Amino acid sequence: MANLLGGQNLHVEYPDKLLLGGVTVGVSAGDRIGIVGRNGDGKSTLLKILFGAMQPHSGLVTRRKGIRVGLLGQEDVLAGADTVEAVLLDGRARHEVLANPRIRNVLEGLTGGIDWESRVEELSGGQRRRLALARLLIGDWDVIGLDEPTNHLDIEGVTWLAAHLNRRWATNSGALLLVTHDRWFLDAATHDTWEVHDGNVEPFEGGYAAYVLARVERDRQAAVAAEKRENLLRKELAWLRRGAPARTSKPKFRLDAANALIEDVPKPRDTVELVKLATARLGKTVIDLVDVDFSYEGSGGKPVLEDVTWRISPGERAGILGSNGAGKSTLLGLVAGELAPSAGRRREGKTVKLGLLDQEFRALKEISDYKVYELLGKLKGSFEVEGLELSPSQMLERLGFNTSQLQAKIGALSGGQKRRLQILLLLLEEPNVLILDEPTNDIDTDTLTALEDVLDAWPGTLIVVSHDRYLIERITDVQYAVVDHHLRHLPGGVEEYLRLASNASTEKSTAEAKESAETAVKNSGKAAYQAEKQLAALERKLDKSRARQAEIETEMGKSDPADYETLARLSKELKSEKTAEAELETEWLELAEEV
Repeated sequence: MANLLGGQNLHVEYPDKLLLGGVTVGVSAGDRIGIVGRNGDGKSTLLKILFGAMQPHSGLVTRRKGIRVGLLGQEDVLAGADTVEAVLLDGRARHEVLANPRIRNVLEGLTGGIDWESRVEELSGGQRRRLALARLLIGDWDVIGLDEPTNHLDIEGVTWLAAHLNRRWATNSGALLLVTHDRWFLDAATHDTWEVHDGNVEPFEGGYAAYVLARVERDRQAAVAAEKRENLLRKELAWLRRGAPARTSKPKFRLDAANALIEDVPKPRDTVELVKLATARLGKTVIDLVDVDFSYEGSGGKPVLEDVTWRISPGERAGILGSNGAGKSTLLGLVAGELAPSAGRRREGKTVKLGLLDQEFRALKEISDYKVYELLGKLKGSFEVEGLELSPSQMLERLGFNTSQLQAKIGALSGGQKRRLQILLLLLEEPNVLILDEPTNDIDTDTLTALEDVLDAWPGTLIVVSHDRYLIERITDVQYAVVDHHLRHLPGGVEEYLRLASNASTEKSTAEAKESAETAVKNSGKAAYQAEKQLAALERKLDKSRARQAEIETEMGKSDPADYETLARLSKELKSEKTAEAELETEWLELAEEV
């Protein structure tokens, strides 16, 4: 493969931290690389250096002549006074931009519901992030870098983005570098992994799942090497005492399959035992929402939630799904008792002790002037994990803090560090009902794994709202979705939710086409009516084509990257569907001009 860009002997060091110590990396055509590592270890720094947004302290960045590179950083760089249209069109004519099917697909996937006449400063943080991502993706780049692109995206948006990247880089003509804590997205969108740690960049073949297996094997080999060094003299003495005849062979370890690494590992949690413990702590009644409606004051009675009945049972581990603005956080507020229903009733068991992890770090604001070690000195109690009693400092270390960070003021901590400290304080309160609102924000994959390990042994009722599909499927046993102001149980989990969302989108498009046709009948007579009928028929065909494309993209995302025959077949079918879509769009445009 042709080398597109790379770095030689990249060095970045600060007084308290070595980020990159003489790192050499290369990106070739066809590469789709996920970059992982702990918070602060240099993932974003490496990405910025390779894309020219930052200079290394020493070393050289090389690029192939004429290569076009685009980077989405974590910083908000959009001008507040610009309109959405100005940001997206960048001086080009609207019809010129929208004539490109790929660009239309990006705009539909990311900017739906955003008014093009709005100024950037009027948008929410999530809308600004989606706008910045759309602006990058409609560009014509050879290599793109994405730094936490799934921040503020709902689960449909994350799924769409993975499918878009798979389709766009189905050939070997460009490359993708990706920093994200979303492990499902890493597996869906990347083929290789770079781990940034201790000033080094270590490559692994495969996405996140393959990286975890490879890392387990690496750590196993390191442990074996350490054990060998510790026992060297004892083994040498035993060797000599057995005499020469015994010196005929040495044991060797061979890994026959990746499953051998995990065959003796127990399931993440004993669900039956945890439910028993939760029932003993909570009794039969936890929290009931019965026939609950909710609307905010000043909304004119417009409902956020309607007719919600949810009887939360002891030991239930529930994940809540839904698009941005659907009402998930409102539902949590009702469950936690922070919001009162507009209609219906809420009942709480007498032994319930709630713990809420919010997105605003409210628990830390009053203690922001404390240093971390000062706070730990005031905390009492311990936490039990897998039969071990851990002190607050041990728990914090388990959640990713190191000794040097204990001297920092709480108010000066990064978002990820605040989140870990917030989790510690919450767990030490010993709640028996735990509510987590977007717990993965600002947390790296290692800390997420540690958090999941802690929650696996937690004997209580757990309710989680998250757009992180991996986390939802990992730590919850049942899923619900907030859809059209109602709470719906999802026996089929995340996949069922995505089907519901896709069907709703198709039905909406069909309804809009029907409404457009009916309006044409009233305004334009019989001839216009016939034309509108044809337009509606074309739109239905377009919807079917796009729905089929989405199915193919989902299949591609699930396929084994090594299954080239399946990927080739799906790519061919996807290309055929795209050609059909383009032909239908041309026919639609010609007919629309006549109308």
